[in-house]
Amino acid sequence: MRRLWLIFAQTVTVSLAVFFVVSTLKPEWLGRRSPAGTSVVALQEQASSSPPVFAATSYRDAAAKALPSVVHVFTSQKIKARRSPLFDDPVFRHFFGDSAEGDGPKTSGLGSGVIVSANGFILTNYHVVEGADQIEVALSDGRNLDARLVGSDPESDLAVLQISEQNGKQLTLPAMTLGKMDNIGVGDVTLAIGNPFGVGQTVTMGIISALGRSHLGINTFENFIQTDAAINPGNSGGALVDSQGNLIGINTAIYSRSGGSLGIGFAIPISIARDVMEQIIQTGSVTRGWIGVEAQEITIDLAESFGLPDTGGALIAGVLRGSPADAGGIKPGDILLAVAGRPVKNPQDMLDLIAGQKPGETVAFRLRRQNSMLETNVKIGKRAPQRRER
Repeated sequence: MRRLWLIFAQTVTVSLAVFFVVSTLKPEWLGRRSPAGTSVVALQEQASSSPPVFAATSYRDAAAKALPSVVHVFTSQKIKARRSPLFDDPVFRHFFGDSAEGDGPKTSGLGSGVIVSANGFILTNYHVVEGADQIEVALSDGRNLDARLVGSDPESDLAVLQISEQNGKQLTLPAMTLGKMDNIGVGDVTLAIGNPFGVGQTVTMGIISALGRSHLGINTFENFIQTDAAINPGNSGGALVDSQGNLIGINTAIYSRSGGSLGIGFAIPISIARDVMEQIIQTGSVTRGWIGVEAQEITIDLAESFGLPDTGGALIAGVLRGSPADAGGIKPGDILLAVAGRPVKNPQDMLDLIAGQKPGETVAFRLRRQNSMLETNVKIGKRAPQRRER
């Protein structure tokens, strides 16, 4: 009896072991299905039949779309020779003439630009064409054409050129599609297109490293896109495009100790560039708001000394007498918290928000004065044009 019991127990144990192995490795032999009602074989077949997902391995379509719209900008500037005192001598001028004074040598510069309209408007950096006596643009198809300066904005480092008609014929040029800042974010792939070191049209790839970069001391109004796409001298004024070939920025500056790319480049966002470009095309200049105050950043120490809850806002350090701010009741020591309902985070924010207001309009300002909050209306004035510091 005991022998039969041992045989039965061993048989059950072996059967359970075989059942476990088969159900794990070959459940289809048992006709079993997954909890969702699908057998493992069916799931494998379904997975193999679904289309594979691949990461983009080439951006040739984006480059092909954008390349024809990027141009090379060549400039020249005459350097006036220092006048010799001998030219004040009538005898000297009698023998050598006025032509002996001559012109000084010429300096040349190079950069890039982006065609933004089919009738020849080109967007570039102001520092590319600053002080130029002659501007020439080389198109991607090999044509070299003269260009005129429509207008410039030194405070944002932007300028608009226009290509002259060729042989009296109106040109039709490949304009780049303008992108939208709402559609881009940190980590998106970008292509930088320009003419680095004058070697010719070049495309480099990277990602958007950061948005809203400011306090760099490059321009008065700063809100840069930072990218690690290689940007070098000669790329200034060129295009920063997205993976679809749409223009999202104008390449402007690099952070470098050697003059070469270190993977930190800055581009002016298309949202700012579009606004400046439209004003220049319509009026030849850019109009910005102004109220006549000097602002200071609120540090942690200042916040503690003033008893402030945080470091947000801009401390009004000075008010110009007779300015719109003076007329609106703003006083030194006030903390500006909002302009037209939009919060002010720091002095740069304050400058941008006020500059974006239309001169002549009355705008609401929210202030903190000592321990109380107050609202005041200020009639916006017109900001005087500022020269770019070299």
